[in-house]
Amino acid sequence: MTAAAATLPDLNFATDWLALREPADRAARAKGLMAAAAGAARARSGKPCIVDLGAGTGALMRAMAGTLPFGTGWRLVDQDAAHLAEAALQPVAPITTVRADLTDLDALPLDRADLVVTSAFLDLVSEAWVHGLAARLAAARLGFYASLSYDGALAWTPRLPEDAKIAAALNTDQKRDKGFGPALGPGAVRVTSAAFRDQGYVVRLKHSPWILGPSGAEGQLQAAFLDGVDAAVGSAAPGWAAKRRGHAGTLRVGHLDLLALPPGAAQ
Repeated sequence: MTAAAATLPDLNFATDWLALREPADRAARAKGLMAAAAGAARARSGKPCIVDLGAGTGALMRAMAGTLPFGTGWRLVDQDAAHLAEAALQPVAPITTVRADLTDLDALPLDRADLVVTSAFLDLVSEAWVHGLAARLAAARLGFYASLSYDGALAWTPRLPEDAKIAAALNTDQKRDKGFGPALGPGAVRVTSAAFRDQGYVVRLKHSPWILGPSGAEGQLQAAFLDGVDAAVGSAAPGWAAKRRGHAGTLRVGHLDLLALPPGAAQ
């Protein structure tokens, strides 16, 4: 989850927050890398099965729908039953929902999968979890696509003197334990890349920042993000949030998308 999402307690993300961010997520994802992930799934099966870890309400399924063949099946895995129920109301493909403890790597339902995906999730997990996932996927020669991992880059325009202090505090806060052990936070993609390369995978990365204007739906998301940041680390610069609200402008939140494919897989 990105910076504002990770300011919410552990993995209990509000459904309205997920709905608010979905259009920005769709716009931000690196389209070429998403298409390459879909191509890797198609290379394994004419009707692939994709497993989405931390699927939430199914936003990634909806974003990828146009890149995959008719009949592609999705297995949506999450710890929140309400999110999975919401996903079941918005199917764009055959789906199965699985409520599971995402901290238990051995219990993740990866049987018959052709691709494992996740979105805005790697920031929350630990280094040990990522290495364990890489080893498990390597044993099955499964590709892995992870979009929208927060990379620590946070910038408002116009700038305020306190912005840098808030960004530093937030990046430290990102490393709190979210239930998986110390979270990777802004280091998520660096650690994940190394874990898959250690397994012999070919890893590709693309930037996928949110760039949010001050009005409309983007302005609403920016305001919600600001509220989350203020609740988490506003004490690092008292009064910053009030000043920030008085200087409407553009917010850029840096993310990275990752595609890791086993050696010999279609690129």
